[in-house]
Amino acid sequence: MNIFARFAKDESGATAIEYGLIAALISVGIILAASALGTNLGTLFNGIAGQLNVTVPGGTTTDGGTT
Repeated sequence: MNIFARFAKDESGATAIEYGLIAALISVGIILAASALGTNLGTLFNGIAGQLNVTVPGGTTTDGGTT
């Protein structure tokens, strides 16, 4: 029984595990934020690209490049 009591009181690896859990939570937060930001940026750039497709006076649509 003495071995189990010593094992239960041993906290030598607890700090490393706590730092690992904190790093994992931060990583998940960064991944979620990057995913949401990427979706928003994609929507924004697609909207801008749609605005760049203009109709010229002759009635044809151009992609904004030169002819």
